[in-house]
Amino acid sequence: MAVQFALQRRLDISFLRSSLTFAAGLLLGGVLCVALLVQAGVPADMLFEDLVWQVFFQTDGLAQTLTLSIPLILAGLSAALALRVKFWNIGIEGQLWLGAIAAMAVSINGIGGESYRWVLMLLAAMAGGAVWIAIPLWLKERFHASELVVTLLLTNVAYQLLQHLLFGVWRDPTQSFPISPAITASERLTKLGFGNLHTGLFVSIGMVLLVMWIMERSRFGFQSRVLGANRRVAEASGIAVGTTLVVMVLLSGAMAGLAGGLLVAGTEYRLTQHLGWNMTFSGIVIAFIARFRPFWVLPVAVVLAGVYNAGASLKVFYGLTEATVLLMQGIVLLSLLWCQFMAAFRIDRRKEVTV
Repeated sequence: MAVQFALQRRLDISFLRSSLTFAAGLLLGGVLCVALLVQAGVPADMLFEDLVWQVFFQTDGLAQTLTLSIPLILAGLSAALALRVKFWNIGIEGQLWLGAIAAMAVSINGIGGESYRWVLMLLAAMAGGAVWIAIPLWLKERFHASELVVTLLLTNVAYQLLQHLLFGVWRDPTQSFPISPAITASERLTKLGFGNLHTGLFVSIGMVLLVMWIMERSRFGFQSRVLGANRRVAEASGIAVGTTLVVMVLLSGAMAGLAGGLLVAGTEYRLTQHLGWNMTFSGIVIAFIARFRPFWVLPVAVVLAGVYNAGASLKVFYGLTEATVLLMQGIVLLSLLWCQFMAAFRIDRRKEVTV
């Protein structure tokens, strides 16, 4: 005799069940991350100070955390917008690099007046990211190409273009490293007098509010929710599927491009080889933890920035590797996915059968 088990989707998931499983996923991921850090050699009695107190309650640490969160907020919005319509954007880094290149092109070519050139740089960054994601969108709609593969491959193309510029026409001849010339003081975003934090924070918060309105208040938000749930139903309901898809996906690319523009104008002041690394994975993690809700992208991005900030200190004082920090993100994401899966399905025991 053998017992059969089957997964059965729950027809209705209560808010309480959903909230409890989400909290359980975060708790499970946190416990596993603590165990990982202790195993890696971090003293258990120093975890609270290194992971929480230093990065969120000390002035210098909080300023650095908020500065790191600026591009992460936009990366999370980019992932949330694309995944809302089931477009798997795995090329956030590529769109970020194109945005940074476009912003730098405005500076190098002296487009517009110096007093407002930073605005043109950010607009060009958004356009660069939107153009770069438009390529896989067109290939998907025209030839049914997998956007997952195309966005991933275009990320490599964008990186090679960045390398070509840094080792070629945009290389600063006064520097030994492959970096571009620095932008002028008038093109830089204003510092807020709190560490290196700059006005890009207000730009990213403004984008959160904009995306909140689009996804939760506009007709595109309703249409995108139906499209993401079932494209055939959306088409049968008379929803403008093509227009909705284009708007949401191009806006996703624009958010990633803007992240690159803010890194150039607010933090780095130039193009470098390591601009915006790991933004694709980080953006997807933020979007999943925030459950694709723009409002929750903001605090989740700040928390993840704190993890990065703490990770930098842990690497210096305890020899922690970059891979360990990335592994911590993966642990939290998988814990959330597993708990949410268990909230959506239940295990149904079938009758015993004779084998």
